[in-house]
Amino acid sequence: MKKKLIIFDIDGTLLYSNKIDSQCFADTYEKVYQCPFPTIDWSKYPHVTDDTIFKTVIQEHFDRTATFEEMDAFRNEFVALIQKKRVETPEEFKEVKNSRKTIELLLDDDCYEVGIATGGWRKPAMVKLKHIGIPTENLHMSFADGNPTREDIIKGVFSQTNKLNIEFEKVVYVGDAAWDVRTTRNMNIPFIGVRREGDFDVLKKLGAETIIPNYSNFDEFIAAIKIAKEPRYIMT
Repeated sequence: MKKKLIIFDIDGTLLYSNKIDSQCFADTYEKVYQCPFPTIDWSKYPHVTDDTIFKTVIQEHFDRTATFEEMDAFRNEFVALIQKKRVETPEEFKEVKNSRKTIELLLDDDCYEVGIATGGWRKPAMVKLKHIGIPTENLHMSFADGNPTREDIIKGVFSQTNKLNIEFEKVVYVGDAAWDVRTTRNMNIPFIGVRREGDFDVLKKLGAETIIPNYSNFDEFIAAIKIAKEPRYIMT
């Protein structure tokens, strides 16, 4: 039996943590290095992954390459702050409606394999997934740790599923941001956009065709999987 592989982003896709997560990253940097973080507009960086963002800022500020040890130390400080904020302001880490239930239903269905491919590091990502109760034991997960691009991260999921010797009839990536559209277009992967505010045009103008506000209707999500296509190239 051929299966479908559904890969999810985390921030903005499974839970609403984009703003607090970004601010925690900047605040941690300013605490550790005692200098202002350049910008939390992630589109200004060459690749929207924690690894690349951190290394880019270190190179710009200190004209050197970030070491593994300092990245690990920064990551631990970042996780500690996220855990603190998760307790202080749990509403900032709210689940996108029915995202947990959707993943549980997909995992229970033999027609699907489920993956996580996020531009964030593993440690903070796991904190956020745990916060909204998403089961991770049977997920194929890939993170920014050691992966400079989002394409590399998605390939990390493929390297795991390849070991299962499963022939997938379709692979679909579910994300919320412009870089998700670009990445899936680059990799010729069908895409489902998630825009909780209903501002579908943000992704449509980039070439995405299938966009949902949340996972409130599981049958509609399955229908979206069936019709999902690779994002179109938009002439500018």
